[in-house]
Amino acid sequence: MAPAVLRELGAEVIALGVAPDGLNINDRCGAVHPDRMCAAVREHAADLGVALDGDADRAVFSDRHGKLVDGDAILAICARELHARGALRGGAVVATIMSNLGLARCLRDVGLELVRTPVGDRYVVEAMRSGGYNLGGEQSGHVVFLDHGTTGDGVVAALQVLAILQRSGRPLDDLTRVMTRYPQLLQAITVAERIPLELLPGLSGVIRGVEHELGSEGRVVVRYSGTEAKLRIMLEGPDQDRLEQYLGRIAEAARRELGSA
Repeated sequence: MAPAVLRELGAEVIALGVAPDGLNINDRCGAVHPDRMCAAVREHAADLGVALDGDADRAVFSDRHGKLVDGDAILAICARELHARGALRGGAVVATIMSNLGLARCLRDVGLELVRTPVGDRYVVEAMRSGGYNLGGEQSGHVVFLDHGTTGDGVVAALQVLAILQRSGRPLDDLTRVMTRYPQLLQAITVAERIPLELLPGLSGVIRGVEHELGSEGRVVVRYSGTEAKLRIMLEGPDQDRLEQYLGRIAEAARRELGSA
C-alpha cells in the first residue's frame, strides 16, 4: 500500500531485495537492523528510508543523510504536529520507561505531558485506552495511532510521517530538530537469581546515590528482563562520561550482590 501511495505522488520507490526462507525473519535487516536501509538512502541520495520489522508492527526511518530516526523522534514529530492541528487527545503522549528524556523535554516545551509505562507495546496501548490518548509508542519503532488502528502498525506509521512531510514541505532531518536526544547508556548483566531489588541494599544504595547526583537532569532505570535471566540497566543524562562512570558503579554493585550465571 505505501509504495503505491508514494508512486501516485510521483515519488520513486527503491525496495531492498529480500530472500525469506521462514527462518531469517529480522536477520540483519529491517527495523531491528536498519543499517542497510540507512546505507541505501545515502547510496541513492534518497529523501528518506523506511524499515519495517518481520511482522510490520514496527517502523524506523532514515533521513536524507542516512541518519537513523527512531520511535522517540517519530513520536516527537507526530505529537507536535497533531497538537498544532488540535488532533492530539488528552494533552499527552504515552511511551515506555525506556524512551529518551529528550522526548519528555520536547513535549514539555509545547505544554504536553509524557505518560510512561513498563516496557512493551501492550502496556502502551492499555494506558492509551484508559487515559483517552490517541498517540503512543516505543523507541524501538512501535508507534500507535489509535485513530487509525488498535496496535502498532509500521505501514500506518510510515504513512503518517509521509503525510506530515507533505503538509509541512520540510525534510525529515529538519523536523527531527524539535527533539534534542540525551545520551543513553544500556547494559544487560546475566544473573544467577532474580532477587527483588528492594532486598539488595548495596545495589539499591548505589542507585539512589546516582539518582541524587543526576537530579532532574537524568534518569536511572534498573529492571529485570521479562524473558531472560538478566538485569537491565539504563542511564540518561547530559554528560556521557559521567554516565559511563555511574554505569560502572551500578554494574559492579549488581554483580557483587547478584553474582553471575
